[in-house]
Amino acid sequence: MRAVGVDAGYAAAAITQGLEERSIYGVIGYRRPTHRDGYFYKHEYRYDEKLDVYICPNGQLLNYRTTNREGYRQYHSDAAQCADCPVRGKCTQSSNATKVVTRHVWEASRERMDEHRLSRVGKRIYKRRKETVERSFADGKQLHGHRYARMRGLTRVQQQCLLAAAAQNIKKIALLLSRMGPDMPTSTLRALVDAYIALCGQYCDLLTEPTKSY
Repeated sequence: MRAVGVDAGYAAAAITQGLEERSIYGVIGYRRPTHRDGYFYKHEYRYDEKLDVYICPNGQLLNYRTTNREGYRQYHSDAAQCADCPVRGKCTQSSNATKVVTRHVWEASRERMDEHRLSRVGKRIYKRRKETVERSFADGKQLHGHRYARMRGLTRVQQQCLLAAAAQNIKKIALLLSRMGPDMPTSTLRALVDAYIALCGQYCDLLTEPTKSY
């Protein structure tokens, strides 16, 4: 099974579901959820998978009502029970005395990804991500002009990024060749050079496309 570690910005149910469908062991960074001071956190509303209900901190059930167009299932509390609840002020201030908790139809896959992040294997994968992907981003920002766009317009900025990527690839090839030493088979060197020439050809095609003026 393949594995991948990504930033917290990818912690969406649609993405985690897609990873699972492709048999990819995903590890996604943690992002602190938005929270209003004085109110319960969402994790304090416990989900019961068998009953398909949420249970509020005061023990009341929030039953499934509908699913919106974005794929979120909505669970509503009973207004009659909430009207006299002693902790209603920490739950909701809605005029109809109803608390609504949402859950994506693929939320279970995201919860499994959270378990990956806390596992021993997941921690090792995420650490490896910082040593590979982030290093390449930092190199592009520090040494190849990615702090600022040098030109205006989407096409011109894309050209700048492709040239920087070509420079980074050249450095990686040089590093690989230095590690392999003089005993590297000629066929391997030829394959590397041919692959890079083909890649440069793709870059050149993009660089020669007509650009728009802004």
